[in-house]
Order: sequence, then structure tokens, then C-alpha cells
Amino acid sequence: MNKINGHHRPTVRFIDLFCGIGGFRFALESVARKTFTDTQCVFSSDIDRDCQKAYARSFGETPRGDITKIEASEIPEHDILLAGFPCQPFSIIGQMKGFEDTRGTLFFDIARILDAKRPRAFVLENVKLLAGHDGGKTLKKILKTLADLGYYTEYRVLNALDFGLPQKRERIWIVGFREGEYITWPQGGIPMMPLSKLLESNVPREFYASEHIRNKRWSVMQPSKEPTIWHENKAGHISSYPYSCALRAGASYNYLLVNGERRLTPRELLRLQGFPESFEIVCSDSQTRKQAGNSLPVNVAEAVLTQLFAAFGLGTKELSKNKLIQTRILWG
Repeated sequence: MNKINGHHRPTVRFIDLFCGIGGFRFALESVARKTFTDTQCVFSSDIDRDCQKAYARSFGETPRGDITKIEASEIPEHDILLAGFPCQPFSIIGQMKGFEDTRGTLFFDIARILDAKRPRAFVLENVKLLAGHDGGKTLKKILKTLADLGYYTEYRVLNALDFGLPQKRERIWIVGFREGEYITWPQGGIPMMPLSKLLESNVPREFYASEHIRNKRWSVMQPSKEPTIWHENKAGHISSYPYSCALRAGASYNYLLVNGERRLTPRELLRLQGFPESFEIVCSDSQTRKQAGNSLPVNVAEAVLTQLFAAFGLGTKELSKNKLIQTRILWG
């Protein structure tokens, strides 16, 4: 284990399930750098081949494939489980049969790994609608399953707009601890990055909408002095904001248009999700667009993980000697 000022640096082992292009991992490694903590990703998994390719470029390792076909015994011991699990319908949940209720959903694979490996904590992320699905019964069953596994669990719905990103993206975050710790949830309040700081100045013509689409948008409203992103909902209503509505992997190409005239570029989409400029784009524009739409907002994940680290005494760069000793006890 590495040392700092004569003291051992704690090492946090984690697994990255449904890892996509690595949003959770970028966030965790950023928090670790700020807290003088070493990290070790001991396992990652995603079924999408293009996501595997992008993740491998960023982190030098290719995620395993379909988690439903991987035995828990194949997964190394770890301290934290991270999972931005897909938002399936969860139609099987709700019969109050404990573990059995989660079979057939990808949440079950999280539950079986927690049951087998007993990590110290976990952080899960999903769409806001999970909180109200089936009148709240789905989330209630998920929380009960986690409690039955011996985890003290809390959740919050957080909006990326409150954490500096110019994207209205509300997501549910579920955090659990095995040994009685608790999280102080981040409050946000971070000023939003202006779109002008995020948008590229030279955009190829291929990203511009057709003349018909542009004229349709401009017949409703005109571009403002500062850049805005225009959103057309399913009913055809067009609105304009100084931020983006939530990115969606399967949305129409014209779902979001900058100033009503052009689509967002892959780099702009990644910036809206808080990915660092160092992220290398190695997949096609369409795949990168899908990846960004499926990803989580890195800034929000970082805020949540900062509070999780604080719960373990891994708080700031100004760690005291006592804190360093405490982390050695916690993490060995």
C-alpha cells in the first residue's frame, strides 16, 4: 500500500456493474484523487460491445459481458459496488416474495452479488420514474430487498442542473451501508456552467438540421443572443432553455437543437454529462450519442461519492493524522 507523509494510503476496491462508458468510475477516481485515496477496480461489466470498447480506451481494461451469466464466485472481493442499472419495467416486482420478486430483473443480479460478496457500501443510479413506478411499490420492494440483505439504505432524486451541468436530468440515487454508516446527501447549489462554455465553435454541416426543420423551429421562436437548446416534446410543443433537457439514447435526432438549427456534437453531449476532456471518442457518432444518453451525470456521481467517502472518514485533502489512522482501520 502506498504511503503519504509516512502513513499508509487507504485503497478502495470497487466493482463497476452496467458500467457503460465509465461515468461512475470517472467520478470515483476523481473523488479518490481529492482524498489521497488509492482505488482498484477489481471487476467491471457491460453487455454492449461499443461501451466495452470506449471503457477499454479510458481505463485500459475491457469489461466482462452479460452479468446475468457471471457467477458471483467469479467476482473478487470489493469495498464498494457501483451500478447504474438499466431501467427495466420491473413488472415482476410487487408480489412481496422477497428475493423471488426481483428475479427476472437486472436488479436481481445486483442483489445476488451483494448477498454473496458483502461489500461495505453500494451506490445505485436509475431514472427518476423508478421512484413512482407502480405507485411506489417497485422502489419499496427494492429497498426491502436491500434491507433484508442487511444494508441500511437511503435514496434521493437529484438533478444535474443543481450540480453545475447545463442539463435538466433528474435521477434517483440509492446508497447503502453494511455497518451502520449513513450519508449526508449533497445539496447541490453549484452554479450552472453556461452553454457558451460547453458548445463547440466550429461544427460540421452534417450536424445541422434540414432547412424544413429549421424553418419549422424558427416559425415558433427566434434564437436569443445567448445560445439555447430547443426541445420538441412528443406533442410537438417547442421550448427553449439555456440548458439541455435530459439526453435520451433513443431520441429523435432533432429532439434537441442548438438555437433551433443544429444537433449537439458527440463532444458536447459528453460535456453535458460531465465527462472530462480527456475522454477519447473511439466509437461512431451514433454510438457515442447513445452512450452519452445512457450514461449518468458524472458531477452528480462525484458529489454523492464524496459524501460516501466522508462517511468512511475519507473527507478532504486536509486529512488529519487521526483520520489517516481511522481509514487504515476501515480499509486495512
